[in-house]
Amino acid sequence: MLLSIALIILLSLFLSQIFILLKLPKILGMLFTGIILGPYVLDLISSNILGISTELRQIALVVILVRAGLSLDLEDLKKVGKKAMLLAFVSATIEMVIITVFAQLFFHLSFLDAAIMGAVVAAVSPAVIVPRMIHLISKHEGEEHKIPQMILAGSSIDNVFILIVFSSLIQLYQGANLSLMTFLNIPIAILLGITLGIVSGLGLVWFFKKFHIRDTMKVLIIFSFGFLFLVLESALSGIVPVSGILAVITLAGAILKSHEHLANRLVQKFEKIWVIAEIMLFVLVGATVDLSVLFNVGLVALALIGIAMIARLLGVHLSLLGSKLNFKEQWFVGFSYLPKATVQAAIGAIPLAMGMSSGLLILTVAVLAILITAPIGAILMDHTEQPLLGHISQ
Repeated sequence: MLLSIALIILLSLFLSQIFILLKLPKILGMLFTGIILGPYVLDLISSNILGISTELRQIALVVILVRAGLSLDLEDLKKVGKKAMLLAFVSATIEMVIITVFAQLFFHLSFLDAAIMGAVVAAVSPAVIVPRMIHLISKHEGEEHKIPQMILAGSSIDNVFILIVFSSLIQLYQGANLSLMTFLNIPIAILLGITLGIVSGLGLVWFFKKFHIRDTMKVLIIFSFGFLFLVLESALSGIVPVSGILAVITLAGAILKSHEHLANRLVQKFEKIWVIAEIMLFVLVGATVDLSVLFNVGLVALALIGIAMIARLLGVHLSLLGSKLNFKEQWFVGFSYLPKATVQAAIGAIPLAMGMSSGLLILTVAVLAILITAPIGAILMDHTEQPLLGHISQ
């Protein structure tokens, strides 16, 4: 196991730097590390690590969710308001619907399996978007209409929305029967998840103020609550529906709202944790890729991903109708919503782990979506920021 960990870290860091020099997202280096070291190529990753890969990905998922919650400032949401909300819900819904329709046509999947694929593939990637938007904010690009802030807020809500949809679809899959109560369980799960997260977040803030402990200990406590929420969701399945994913996000959001100074400190801690979590997440996802399956569905999957990208661009433009953004700015926002990576890596293997017959196909399409859209989105953002936004920089 120690040899595997050493090889994973060294090769992923090396390949990540190669991709950075090529001005491509470093997560591609991590994915290729997993593919190279994985069981379908060199088979150098210990079976002990692969055996707990689902749990390791869940740990990384908690890191993602907490980071998203700690960045989801309600004040920023008020400033960008309607545009961010529409970007999240309208463009994501259009992409999910289009993927669901074409996945049934291309792969002959059931409606539910195709919808789960749509939820897995549709989410935009904080790992690619966030660093670039922070860079734009520091340069005051797009300042007039708060475009980077709008993209940041919208992408965070996009992830929350799609993760909720994914969780709800998984519950439908596990429930076997579609009934009125099944659909009613979705808003119940959302409401209970939000309530659980807010109450827990406010309780933790009270505890942290009452008892002075180091931030590292606070991070461990928040981690533990995140794990408990996911376990609770599983344990109560079939009894009381609750969204553990949403509970984690709202816990972090409640901390930000009631104790901003603490939230800012915690973000720095989670940024450090993300360094190793990101490596393990993307490497382990890459290790699950069966190249033979990838080659078998490659052209059809590429067509599906291309259609999904067009659908997302269309959704973004529809979301921004009536806004003050000009045509160039709308195109930049559209490019910013193309890259996929983080959420796909975190949840892409869940259907396979659940034993879904289409699980391997869903994972393969998710990984291919990362390999295609992450570099395209990153390149488009990097090379169009000046021509599309530079005219309004201050």
